[in-house]
Amino acid sequence: MPKLFGRKKQPAAKAEPARKLTDLEQLCGQDKETYEALMPVMILDPRKIDTSAKQAAENAKKGEKEDDSASAGMWYVIAGGLAIYEGNVKKVVEYFTEAQRITGKTYAILKNPETAVAKAQEYYKTFLTE
Repeated sequence: MPKLFGRKKQPAAKAEPARKLTDLEQLCGQDKETYEALMPVMILDPRKIDTSAKQAAENAKKGEKEDDSASAGMWYVIAGGLAIYEGNVKKVVEYFTEAQRITGKTYAILKNPETAVAKAQEYYKTFLTE
């Protein structure tokens, strides 16, 4: 007579394959702070963006004037991402400070923007080919 309430034998658990690190993770290596500062704000291929950092900042200011804080915040983040690509630390600080003021969100890139921008420049030189 077959067992009705017996436990079924569970298949052996399969080991999860190791997750492949992204190019940015590999480049940052043990510097997790810089990786975590860049990861949410860095545009990996800004050549695909059809606006300049200056134009994005102007769009953000327009959004502020129209009391559209969501749009203004988004445009400041885009402007900041493009400023990272340009290597302009001063503008990175300016744009992310404005985004932080408008959205209330904290941007880790503001803790050490010089290091983050330098690492981003290294990424662009290594991984963006013409």
